Amino acid sequence: MFTNKIILITGGSSGIGAATALAFAAKGADVVITYKSNKAGAGKVVAEVEKLGRKCLAIKVDLINDKKAKKVIDLAVKKFGKIDVLVNNAGRYIDGDEWNGKTKVWIKSLEQNLLSMMNVSRYAVELFQKQQKGIMINIASRHGMSGCSDALSYSAAKAGVINITQIYAKILSEFGGRANSVSPWAANAGYWLTAPKEEVEMTVKEAPGGHLVEPETIAEKIIYLASDEAKDINGQNFPVKE
Repeated sequence: MFTNKIILITGGSSGIGAATALAFAAKGADVVITYKSNKAGAGKVVAEVEKLGRKCLAIKVDLINDKKAKKVIDLAVKKFGKIDVLVNNAGRYIDGDEWNGKTKVWIKSLEQNLLSMMNVSRYAVELFQKQQKGIMINIASRHGMSGCSDALSYSAAKAGVINITQIYAKILSEFGGRANSVSPWAANAGYWLTAPKEEVEMTVKEAPGGHLVEPETIAEKIIYLASDEAKDINGQNFPVKE
C-alpha cells in the first residue's frame, strides 16, 4: 500500500508514534522518526522497522527550535529524496497545567504541543508545494474538542492543532494534497503509563469503550487517512475512542 513512500513521524520513539512507524513499515514504507531524549526507544523502533525489511532514520531534535525543525526536513530529504506523509505526533501533557496554574507551565505546554507542530509543518508544507504532493496527519486530542480544566493549555494547544489542520488542508488542496487530524481518547501510552492509579481507573470507567485506546488502534486510523482510500477526505478531525 505504501511501497516507495517516505513517512515522517515526529515523536516516534514510543507509544502512538512508534506504533504508527511500525504500521507504515508493515505496509511497505520507509520511515523517518524524531525523538527528543528517548534514544533507546528510537533505537528499538529502527531495529523493528528494519526487521520488516524497510529503512528507518531516527533524528534527535527539539522541535521547539525553528532551525532544528527545518533540519529534520532537510535530513529526511537528503536521506530519501522526498517526504510523502507527515505525521505530527510529538507532544505531551505537562504537570501543573490546571486552569489556575502557572504561566510558565502554560507556555511550555503550548510550545511542546502546538509550536513544535507548527515549526515542522511550515517546512514540510513548503516541500509538499515543491513536490506538488503531500499528506499531513496531526494528532490532536479529545481535550482539543471539549477542553479539560486540569489540562488547560494542553486542551488549547490541541484545539489549535485541529484548527491549523483545517488551514493546511486548504493550502494542500491546491495541488491535491490533504491534511486531517485524529483526536484520541486517553491512550495506553505516554502520560497514562505512569498516571496515578485512581486517575487511570476513573478515566477507564468514563471511556466509551471501557478501556484506554491502544496505540495500534490510533495507528490504524492514521494509516487509513494516509491511504488512497481517504483521498477525498480533507480538513476533517476524527475522534478515536476504542
